[in-house]
Amino acid sequence: MTPLVDHLRGQLIPAVPVPFDGHRRIDEGAHRAYARWMASQPVGGVALWVHTGRGLWLTDEERRAVLQTWRDEARDLPVICGVGVPRGETLPTDPRERTDRAIDLTVRMAEAAHDGGAAGLMVHPPEALAALPDADDRVADLHEAVAAVGLPVIAFHLYKQASGLPYTPALVERLLQLDGVIGIKLATLDSVVDYQELSGVVLGSGSLLITGEDRFLGYSLMMGAEAALIGLGAACTDLTAKLMRAWFTRSLPQFIALSALVDEFARVTFTQPMEGYVQRMLWALEADGVIPEGARDPFGPELPDREREWVRDAVGAIRETS
Repeated sequence: MTPLVDHLRGQLIPAVPVPFDGHRRIDEGAHRAYARWMASQPVGGVALWVHTGRGLWLTDEERRAVLQTWRDEARDLPVICGVGVPRGETLPTDPRERTDRAIDLTVRMAEAAHDGGAAGLMVHPPEALAALPDADDRVADLHEAVAAVGLPVIAFHLYKQASGLPYTPALVERLLQLDGVIGIKLATLDSVVDYQELSGVVLGSGSLLITGEDRFLGYSLMMGAEAALIGLGAACTDLTAKLMRAWFTRSLPQFIALSALVDEFARVTFTQPMEGYVQRMLWALEADGVIPEGARDPFGPELPDREREWVRDAVGAIRETS
């Protein structure tokens, strides 16, 4: 096991959003304020360029700027960078050429993360390879190529609607046997059955099981998750960190009480349309006074104003309780 595995055990790693202004430019002031605030929170690191941070939607320049901001403002926090095929890339139709291109694009992003000071990588499921023959072989080849960059690699099972390529138990087992792959994040959204099945595979392999289950975080910890890399931890971060600390110290009455609060926060923020959760987390950060009002997620759906009020009420209820 690598030092990163030892560091991540028992830790919350928020998947952090990037605040944009109304002109689709990164709001640098809000972004830096957010990074400084997160540096003061009880977390084991942050995840950049992942789904919450819209990493596959950003330009190369924007990804570099995001990483640099976090290295400047939260230097002591290890950074996990998501890597994959950027949105909008046109890939060849020939299976071999398509695979090679997907690997090349993902490795390039991994190299940029390495050069920018990342501590580890998380590989987005390569949707572009989903329909190709021998997709499992191609996914394994991609992970091997990413691991060759020289940073610890976390695989990522993401539910089908968001990834286009959920991993089977057999593929999960195969990926965890690769040199350089230290564990996997499981994000099934709402399938306890999938989580139960896949978590058993991970635990049996001795690899690091990382939960990405925002809607049943407490239960996923009870099922053996050793760390949490979740968008839910991007706001009201102290609440989620307390929940995890209560579980790992076996303070069970506190864990049960905190689970109710966390689940209610998730119910309001991780709901349909699910892609709206990034904007809802930005609203939660505004409601908590972390960033100024007006931050936008230009890549998600438009949400009605009433949802903003629901998020503000949820944050208020958390602060009244805690």
